[in-house]
Amino acid sequence: MTSNTAIPSGPLGRHGTRRVLIAHGDRKIWVGGDAPIVVQSMTNTDTADAVGTAIQIKELARAGSELVRLTVDRPEAAAAVPYIRDQLDKMGVDVPLVGDFHYNGHTLLTDYPDCAAALSKYRINPGNVGKGAKRDTQFAQMIEVAMRHDKPVRIGVNWGSLDQALLARIMDENAARAQPWSAQAVMYEALITSAIENAVRAEELGMGRDKIILSCKVSGVQDLVAVYRELARRCDYPLHLGLTEAGMGSKGIVASTAALSVLLQEGIGDTIRISLTPEPGGDRTKEVVVGQEILQTMGLRKFTPMVIACPGCGRTTSTTFQELADDIQTYLRDSMPEWKQSYPGVEAMNVAVMGCIVNGPGESKHANIGISLPGTGESPAAPVFVDGQKFATLRGDRIVEEFQAIVLDYVKKNYGKAN
Repeated sequence: MTSNTAIPSGPLGRHGTRRVLIAHGDRKIWVGGDAPIVVQSMTNTDTADAVGTAIQIKELARAGSELVRLTVDRPEAAAAVPYIRDQLDKMGVDVPLVGDFHYNGHTLLTDYPDCAAALSKYRINPGNVGKGAKRDTQFAQMIEVAMRHDKPVRIGVNWGSLDQALLARIMDENAARAQPWSAQAVMYEALITSAIENAVRAEELGMGRDKIILSCKVSGVQDLVAVYRELARRCDYPLHLGLTEAGMGSKGIVASTAALSVLLQEGIGDTIRISLTPEPGGDRTKEVVVGQEILQTMGLRKFTPMVIACPGCGRTTSTTFQELADDIQTYLRDSMPEWKQSYPGVEAMNVAVMGCIVNGPGESKHANIGISLPGTGESPAAPVFVDGQKFATLRGDRIVEEFQAIVLDYVKKNYGKAN
């Protein structure tokens, strides 16, 4: 059976959004348009703990977070923001900071101008800016502060804190239809309408279209896909993607990957955040790594050399290849903060760590550098291939160290600035 349908070669193309600049000093992050999709994260420290928050932001930035959001929920937190910014600058961490405001953002931004100036972007939830007559006034106050300090904003709607007056209006309009929508469709419409109407309101207050990013965050995979498809169809603002609460562990990773991959493949989404629930004592930077890996495995960006490793089977009863794959992957990621400065382009390198003779040599030849470890009953030797050619055979107890040395030598020869 044949078909004349072409096999797609990659993503279907980016949603035609405008570009928004988020900056701190000389560091400039563009979101939207043809700019690379930006990975961001959020702290979970008490922002009033300026030292602890600065340390976590440094860790997130080192892991590759290009924007870091922090909670600004009370006067003590607002007062700490300029100090946090100062500490980061002293450490050479220039990642732009995003202030997350709910309920009292209008007051905090007005009463703490140093906080307003230190932040590079504000997140405004239109469902939490006030009720009744206060709502429009308090929303306007936040927009006016943003314009005064020349800061962009994300108007971030969340179905867990949707503007109830707007929802009631949409429900009344739906009740008047000859064929009313489902409750789910009404919720989708309320989310999208809230985001777009508040963006229009910000523009009416004088904010430029190149200062506004939108999001409509929900927790269900299919809900997120449906909402963002329609949101993208109806506006050209840059879009922030992410599930509101992805969950913990593999569930959170799978849910985020399932939802975001569909939208990103359709060209929808300009910046992403993976909202993983940390395991007790877990590393907050995991959400950054997952976001990067989604984009890199889809071919949308490159962040760190990729390690190809076989899953193992009855031919690989030894754990040697698993340990080597883990060691090499950790080594590559830990090296990237330095390598990306000294060895531009290294993030495109592929490394293969294979466990037996079946696919080992073939996969190793396809990678920039590959090693094929001996499977059960095979000769205790590990051939190494460099750019498809046999380079060396490693034996003994120092295979990990010797292979890492080969990797480092390859990086220096092929990605140094002189190259």
